[in-house]
Amino acid sequence: MPVRDHAGFTRRGLVVFLALTMSLTALGIDLLLPAFPSMRADLGLAPGSTEIAGIITTFFVGLALGQVVLGTVSDTVGRRPMLLLGLGLYVLGAVLSVLATTLPALLAARFVWGLGAAGGRVLSIAIVRDRFVGGAMARTYSLVMALFVIVPVVAPSLGAVVLRVVGWRQLVGLNLAVAVLVGWLVLRRLEETLAPADRRPLRPRLVLTAVRRIATDPRSGPPVLAQAVLFGAFASYLATAEVVIGEVFGRPGAFPLVFGGIAVVAGAGSLVNGRVVERVGIPRMLATALTGMAVGATALVALAVGYDGRPPMAAWIAALMLVIVTHATLIPNLSTRAMEPMGDIAGVASAVIGSVLIGGGALLGSMYDRAYDGTVRPLSLAFLGSTAVVVALVALGGRAAGRRERAATAPRATVAPPPVA
Repeated sequence: MPVRDHAGFTRRGLVVFLALTMSLTALGIDLLLPAFPSMRADLGLAPGSTEIAGIITTFFVGLALGQVVLGTVSDTVGRRPMLLLGLGLYVLGAVLSVLATTLPALLAARFVWGLGAAGGRVLSIAIVRDRFVGGAMARTYSLVMALFVIVPVVAPSLGAVVLRVVGWRQLVGLNLAVAVLVGWLVLRRLEETLAPADRRPLRPRLVLTAVRRIATDPRSGPPVLAQAVLFGAFASYLATAEVVIGEVFGRPGAFPLVFGGIAVVAGAGSLVNGRVVERVGIPRMLATALTGMAVGATALVALAVGYDGRPPMAAWIAALMLVIVTHATLIPNLSTRAMEPMGDIAGVASAVIGSVLIGGGALLGSMYDRAYDGTVRPLSLAFLGSTAVVVALVALGGRAAGRRERAATAPRATVAPPPVA
């Protein structure tokens, strides 16, 4: 009989459980993307209206705030109770979404839903950190992410199939079913992973300390801002992909296939990055990924301008795939670089960085969403502009890191003793 020595699971079972827990975030977004047309009709919005993209933005804002609160408090009371609290908020937000009859009510419900989803994201990472160290932690986290990637691939197609027989409100029942399953596993199987000796008093001031250190350390601040800028364009892609494929290219039925295919490419990029980054180093991976993103984003804009905003679908999607796969490579490397100087406050710094990434990116993404004009021009320009800003931020952070290393290794000047009288 397998030994359950990993928080009440076998090691393989813990990987599956954590991937399922993290998948609650992706399910809360990707499962509903094919439902945008029926949601617009149900809420009295115009066909093709980008106002419905607000359900993605508000979910991300809740996700950003929830990470800081749930992650920080879990360092005091433990992972298990905060994970249960997050699941409760997740279920509450989903139920309120089903009951919402207006867009403002739905947006408020999605904010609560995002708060709850933050628990699955930040606490899964914390549990891996509690149970594993070094190479074992890296391998376990990679396995969790490899399974997690399956969700964005499958969810849109699953949502499209279910929508053929039920409405979008009934579709939310799938989210609730997964949340209930995770809650049952937490209650029946999961053991607390944060030892009492490792807990620390709740100090809200520590969050402010982390914010101040990240903002003032030139090795951390630029990579954090770069992640938020990158995620802004990506969040807009998530929110408007259904409209672009359905209206600009006139292929609404192809949306699940295209979205899933891009998710597969992004997942492959993440796995390749995990295998090679230790050999080639983060600076080279960043340079390679940024070059690829610049090529892809330039191609997006060239196609958009050359074809008056409605280029051939295959060519534009191919360029978009290059942009998304490099995005999937850049985010973990930028996050690692930002965390390197924060080892003594790693937990709260990770939550703050995640909050800035998702919250700042969601706000930027909402600005791009409003610029949609029935063509691919706004999204293409968002990716190209983001790439230019990130190149500048990475260069700034790289120079700062270099100065710190040179200062640390430079020999100290010695002061000659005073002459003896």
